[in-house]
Amino acid sequence: MTDLTATRRDIAEPARILIVDDEAQIIRVLSMACTAQGYRVKSATDGESALAVLKNWPAELIITDLSMPKMDGVELCRAIRKQSNVPILVLSVRNQEKTKVEALDAGADDYVPKPFQINELLARIRAALRRQKQLSADDKTAEFVLGDFRIDPGSRQVFVRGAEVHLTPKEFDLLHALSLYPDRVVTRRTLMVAVWGGYNVDQPESLRVLIGQLRRKIEPQDEPHYILTEPWVGYRFVPEGAQSDTSL
Repeated sequence: MTDLTATRRDIAEPARILIVDDEAQIIRVLSMACTAQGYRVKSATDGESALAVLKNWPAELIITDLSMPKMDGVELCRAIRKQSNVPILVLSVRNQEKTKVEALDAGADDYVPKPFQINELLARIRAALRRQKQLSADDKTAEFVLGDFRIDPGSRQVFVRGAEVHLTPKEFDLLHALSLYPDRVVTRRTLMVAVWGGYNVDQPESLRVLIGQLRRKIEPQDEPHYILTEPWVGYRFVPEGAQSDTSL
């Protein structure tokens, strides 16, 4: 199979979006919404047909359902990640927590629960496309600014709203791991591997404790919440701050 990663010939050229779902109504609604925003859209009804489309039409973002015939969304994510870093958004019903985590571990970038709001989905699409463009140009070892944060991996310094925050090595590793995926859900397992190198992956309490410690340092009382809990899945880092429940 050819490389699935899209190469933009013209910076003003509309992004290509592939929609993968076995429900015709979902495809119709998503296609109309994306087309109305100026995106170029193609669709497929299962993972196998999606891969066939991608051979000759390199999408810049993929939206896929999880439950599909022939090849489901998790298998599709694994197949795509073998040769491309194209952003993948998965659609999932609320009782699919286990499958949702499997999809994220298989390479999906984010998920949108069904039923979903079109405006929320379009916002996720815009964010994913911006992230992809930024990641292609960034040096992850260089100092970078995200919302209220300035993070320097070289010196391991962190500034929030201009003020330096002193973190322990593990707290810094956790924040840095979250900051690589701003506004995206990151699974507990991914964070634990990033912080402990594969150890403690079966002890989620260690991560909950560390999350609590980090929050107390970067989220003083009455300040914006930067680390949001995604129940049963993981955490989402919102560098601009958001009002949300911060239960562990």
